[in-house]
Amino acid sequence: MEALLEQLERFSEVLAVSRTSHVSTWDSATVRRALQWARYLRHVYRRFGHHQRIRTALERRLHGQWRPEGGLGLGSVPGLTNFEALGCSDVLLSLRLLSNRALGDAACYHLLQQLFPGPGVPGGDEVSLQDQLARLARRRSAVHMLRASGYRESPKLQEDPLMKTQAELLLERLQQVGSAQAESTSRFLSSLWERLPRSNFLKVIAVALLLQPPQAPRPQEELEGGRPQTAGEGSRELVHWLLENSEVMAAFCRNNPAGLLTSVAVRYPALTRVYLALLTDWGRHLRYDLPKGVWVGVETQDVQWAELCDRFQSLCQSATPLKDEVLTALQALKKQDGDFEVPGLSIWTDLLLAIRNGA
Repeated sequence: MEALLEQLERFSEVLAVSRTSHVSTWDSATVRRALQWARYLRHVYRRFGHHQRIRTALERRLHGQWRPEGGLGLGSVPGLTNFEALGCSDVLLSLRLLSNRALGDAACYHLLQQLFPGPGVPGGDEVSLQDQLARLARRRSAVHMLRASGYRESPKLQEDPLMKTQAELLLERLQQVGSAQAESTSRFLSSLWERLPRSNFLKVIAVALLLQPPQAPRPQEELEGGRPQTAGEGSRELVHWLLENSEVMAAFCRNNPAGLLTSVAVRYPALTRVYLALLTDWGRHLRYDLPKGVWVGVETQDVQWAELCDRFQSLCQSATPLKDEVLTALQALKKQDGDFEVPGLSIWTDLLLAIRNGA
């Protein structure tokens, strides 16, 4: 185990050096050995990806190696930073060398020969390195596309071409990540949440949920890593991630338009229950302003009456099962609040009156 950890550290340092001027001293033999080393670590990833104890030990060593004050003094050009990177270590090394102008001509020529050996070359990997590079380029393009936020506000956001394209890319990437390891999808979505413009990302998630039909929950034994995912499982992963991250779920419900959320709620009862709970909580924060004759928020971040009313009205304009569920919930809240019929005494009474009057 210690020998494997040392191998990992040494290659991680090589990967960091590959982006510096030190590669000017590399010859073709150095490039060949580095690529062989990278392929060996890809084999390690495939073999030990499901061994939690080994995986944890490797992750801990990598995290310790690339603390800001640690490593080769190359904090700005880290090597391997997580276990998932082992799965494409040869691709990462090749990309860094190709983009490094300090690499000598002979070493660069040898690298290109390794990447594009030509037809009929025996002993190639099951998936060629150039295929992996192309796949990684597509992934980077997908992330770049997901960063775009040039959508047009419209009542039918799910029909916006840019939104649909972004949603399709997200679902495709989720399928790829989930096929490698089940728990990777949650980490991947969390990384996007940290990196992408959040308002746009939340809309992309909503549109993605509408592109695929809801999936029935899988048995627990089928959730183990390495099982290929089907095309319709991206929606289940998105729902699971939203439900396990309350902060994200609250932002999802607050930042998406009422009509878009209603369409999502019709398809996903689990999300509907959380959405209704959030609407109820938002309503309880409003107080009736007698001089103005309107419900207002106590804090600046509280939802406005018009928005709350619009969201409930949108839900009540949906298909019958959801509409009945919402009205039943409002009637129960009204009864708990005193069952008043006079406006201004209970926000639930006023919401029911607004829904009934369509205003």
